[in-house]
Amino acid sequence: MQFSIPALDSALDDALHQRIDNKTKPLGSLGRIESLALQIGRIQRTLTPQFAKPHLIVFAGDHGAAKAGVSAFPQDVSWQMVENFLAGGAAINVFARANGIALKIVDAGVAHDFGKRDALIDAKIDAGTRNYIAEPAMSAAQCELALSRGAQIANQLADDGCNVLGFGEMGIGNTASASLITHALTATPLVDCIGRGTGLDDAGLARKRELLSQAVARAALPADADALCVLAEFGGFEIVMMAGAMLGAAQRGMTLLIDGFIVTSALLAASRIAPNLRDYCVFCHCSVEPGHLAQLRALNADPLIDLGLRLGEGTGAALAWPLVRAAVAFLNEMASFEAAGVSAKS
Repeated sequence: MQFSIPALDSALDDALHQRIDNKTKPLGSLGRIESLALQIGRIQRTLTPQFAKPHLIVFAGDHGAAKAGVSAFPQDVSWQMVENFLAGGAAINVFARANGIALKIVDAGVAHDFGKRDALIDAKIDAGTRNYIAEPAMSAAQCELALSRGAQIANQLADDGCNVLGFGEMGIGNTASASLITHALTATPLVDCIGRGTGLDDAGLARKRELLSQAVARAALPADADALCVLAEFGGFEIVMMAGAMLGAAQRGMTLLIDGFIVTSALLAASRIAPNLRDYCVFCHCSVEPGHLAQLRALNADPLIDLGLRLGEGTGAALAWPLVRAAVAFLNEMASFEAAGVSAKS
């Protein structure tokens, strides 16, 4: 599947800077809110950007390696948490409701039959990936299909009028997958990409490191392996589908709200497929997972908030959304010196 994501247009930069600088405030005094306003104006190609129908999608999938012991939780927690999302009881449900964000749950590849559910998008590729410690997580065809289905989901939201999209995930074992993807795409030492995930103790962390070292040795990827190859070897269906949704959303001119470690692993891969994707992204928070720092360095990203979060689900994106929304409100509603009759700096 081909993705054509244009570079952000700088034609309005001078006008945007003038609009921002002439607000009733000292020059640059709103800091990151000003740079956010500039970015969103560029994305929407207007001096008066507006957000419409904000959505957050949680992509869920299972990992074959979970049963090998890379997580502190059993694999059944994946489908149980999807049920919790559908019932409205998870952290992301609470934060999305509190901040006026519509929430969609996608079954990208959970090892469970949910049946037809009104609140669930069934895009299942398979009942979980294979165990990447012993073999590739998925076939090239499955990887391409997951990417395509993610783009289709984003396109449908765009057709319905959405122009800002946040990303979240659920899948026991997916911090391990994200660690492998990060190592492969950034050349960061594997040990620096691996954290405790859902709460491994020291023995569990040591086991996770050993298992992921075995996966790297088994795959024996070259240093210049392309993103689709890395995703097929180590990814989860939820990670690949999320990457496809990011590409599809940016292609439609959306603003993307990027959550933490696992979401950023999808972005790392997607940005190798279409490098201009990076400029459509708002990096919402800094995860305490150590591999997230390597991702942020590779993407030259400076997250909006650092609250010590490591839950996933898109919670960091939902919590940062009021700041993003405030940037647009400031650009559109704050008076200029001239309009307010306030003397500018001499």
